[in-house]
Amino acid sequence: MQKSLVRRERAKKIIAYLKKAYPKPGSELTYSTPFQFAVAVMLSAQCTDKVVNRVTEKLFKKYKSPAEFARADAHVFQQEISSIPFFRNKTKAIIGAAKIVAHTYDGFLPKDADHLQKLPGIGYKTAHVIMGELFGEWPGIPTDTHVKRFAYRFDLSDNRDLGKISKDLEALVPKRDWKYVNNGLVLYGRYVCPARKHDCSDHPLSKIWPQALKRWPKAK
Repeated sequence: MQKSLVRRERAKKIIAYLKKAYPKPGSELTYSTPFQFAVAVMLSAQCTDKVVNRVTEKLFKKYKSPAEFARADAHVFQQEISSIPFFRNKTKAIIGAAKIVAHTYDGFLPKDADHLQKLPGIGYKTAHVIMGELFGEWPGIPTDTHVKRFAYRFDLSDNRDLGKISKDLEALVPKRDWKYVNNGLVLYGRYVCPARKHDCSDHPLSKIWPQALKRWPKAK
């Protein structure tokens, strides 16, 4: 059987499990306003949601709207998020994005993935996470380290580039089910099958495709 057809059938079984296990896709990042969520997603790059939520618990009491983020003093903001990896670059991106949203979009995040990706610090993954969480639309599949790891473990992609993995998954999974992929695999990786090497022979997805037990990709 053609490789793509085999992968499509495997993906179908995996998605069926994710839909049942995580029927209401959603982020575990905490926020009160739409722009706060965008900030949280930007901060979460190469950082855990747990650490981000700990930082934003205080941060989001001070900054709520794009205008408030736009007025932030860069040096002060850096100190406020200094426990987050790449805090200097993220400070620059967040304040830059806030200024554009405040002045160009009247304080509202654009409801379009292409326009979101034109903002500093927002790439394909971040834009599509925002689209799904805030607007209930999934025009693409975001790929993070969890999705990348499982795409390899379950032989759903030959690529290592996050953007290319997204495109491979989008070709395998019907668009109506795209919303279950990222959030489902993130939660599965966070609570069922973490990145460290361990015995996962009893894990649900391993039972779907036992060959995955022999495939241990590096976390990054």
